[in-house]
Amino acid sequence: MPSSMPADAVGRHRASRLAFLARPFHRPWQYVTRALKAGGYPLQGIWYFLRHPSFYPLFAGRLLPLSIISFLVYVLLFTFVFFPQLAFLAIFHGWAGAWFNATVLVLGEGLVIIQGLFEGFFVDESRVDVFDATLINYGFVDLISPQRVLFVDAPNSIKMLGKPTSRAEYQPWSLIQIVELIFFLPLNLVPYVGTPAFIMITGARVGKLSHHRWYQLRGLNKKEIKKELSLRSWEYVWFGTVAMILELIPILSFFFLLTTSAGSALWAAKMEERARVRVGQPVTANDQVDAQIAEEPVYRDDPEA
Repeated sequence: MPSSMPADAVGRHRASRLAFLARPFHRPWQYVTRALKAGGYPLQGIWYFLRHPSFYPLFAGRLLPLSIISFLVYVLLFTFVFFPQLAFLAIFHGWAGAWFNATVLVLGEGLVIIQGLFEGFFVDESRVDVFDATLINYGFVDLISPQRVLFVDAPNSIKMLGKPTSRAEYQPWSLIQIVELIFFLPLNLVPYVGTPAFIMITGARVGKLSHHRWYQLRGLNKKEIKKELSLRSWEYVWFGTVAMILELIPILSFFFLLTTSAGSALWAAKMEERARVRVGQPVTANDQVDAQIAEEPVYRDDPEA
């Protein structure tokens, strides 16, 4: 490099050289970053739910009794099913690995029973309310109002929610989802990789269903939904994986279903804000655009880009 080169030119040369050397790592790092962001939303949903006491009656009034029933389901499973499965798994995993895999296996069996008995029939309405109320808190009343009656003078977003005027689902009750849970449960028998594979495979479907309500509110058809699912498939795997881990926690699983709904609405709200900024529509999240969100780089696979 010539010694007479100006200092600013030297700096630019070094920066371009570093950028060139870092290029092979850019794409993997982008995938890691996207996974961490998507996987963080279920955890953000817990904090968001806890910070909004108006959401509490949805859990205490309707889901707390179901949580008690789910506790009894897990007590029965761990009393009569856990130890026989532990002894069987110890043949393949050894005692150390068998304890972990047997625990996840029984939790998965409990999840199948609970989902089959309760989730689709008693929980979904509450998840819709949490999702809609979160979007209202971000100012997206225009998304909700065509789909349900709203009491605009109510003191909080939960009390604003009236009866839906069209079909309202957080995620459709699916026999296929329960069959998949049963079908993939034996993965827990595979040493080391089986349990993580079970959580990620079943979590991928959970992730894909996490924005069913958002797509419903936007009036997307099946072709448009399929496109958006494919473009965000990587993010949905990691959102669903974290959500699945939370759902496997006994007793609190119903609570985490609600907080995950809040997390998926937070994610939808941020994407909605970015989309409206790009097309020049007014954004009404707390009456202003969150600068950090507005300046956040758009994912290359974001279909709203």
